[in-house]
Amino acid sequence: MKTTLTLIVLALVCSGCKTVAPMLNDAVRNMSVSDVQNAAAKAQKISEGQREFTQLEEVALGSGIASNMLGAANLWSDKKAQRYVNQVGLVLAAHSERADLNWHFAVLDDMEFNAFAAPGGYIFITRGLLQSLRSEAELAGVLAHEIAHVVRKHHLMAIKKASNRELLGEAVNAGTAMAVRNNKYSGALTPALAKLASVGTEMYARGLDKDDEFEADRMAVVLTARAGYDPYGLPAVLQSLQTVDPNYAGLALMFKTHPSFQARLDLLAKVMTSDFDKFEKNQTLEGRFKAQVAAPKAGK
Repeated sequence: MKTTLTLIVLALVCSGCKTVAPMLNDAVRNMSVSDVQNAAAKAQKISEGQREFTQLEEVALGSGIASNMLGAANLWSDKKAQRYVNQVGLVLAAHSERADLNWHFAVLDDMEFNAFAAPGGYIFITRGLLQSLRSEAELAGVLAHEIAHVVRKHHLMAIKKASNRELLGEAVNAGTAMAVRNNKYSGALTPALAKLASVGTEMYARGLDKDDEFEADRMAVVLTARAGYDPYGLPAVLQSLQTVDPNYAGLALMFKTHPSFQARLDLLAKVMTSDFDKFEKNQTLEGRFKAQVAAPKAGK
């Protein structure tokens, strides 16, 4: 029966393939109506799993991943810093190729050094990394890197790669429609989307492909310059992190999920040629950053 179902699925997905037809005729004679219906449903799921997510589906999935992340770490209680990070992020996002997304930026109350992005425009930076920065240009560089991941749909593509087509089909087929009303995401995840969100959340422990990280770095320096910031903010952050003791537990996840700081700096050195010299006088805004983000207290 497994072979028979495979023939039906192949025929439904690849309708018009003449070589399948003779085998299919023999197979159908031995199948019940329910077998045919089940095979058709499976083929539909495979077909759905091959198409791109709509923006609403992407936002719904990203919302689920963001909720999972907030379940692991609370938001930092400093409302002033939260508001500031959100304002800087929204300025950068407005200069990106996906300015139409409903972007969200937040600081996690976690002393590790890291930043994360979820599909659909959800960006997080840890309190530890934020308080280690020295200027608004550096903050802009970190946020722009994460914005680039969303713009290029790096996590979305990685989730599709890591998930089986049947699950993807369930997530983007009729079940997703239940979570979307009048072209707006309702905030309720379907079971299929919840499963996919779990796949996406687990990905943060493994990290993206190195090429995705390098592309996000390249895009980040362009985006920060476009928004009026000194584009050397991101390289400055990488240089600063490079001086941190590699045995420091707060950098463990970043070391595991990203290329080495030196590799990223080497790539940026090749990208940031003399064409970037004209942006060296762009804003760094050290004073404004220090006024909005409190330095970490001793022992905390």
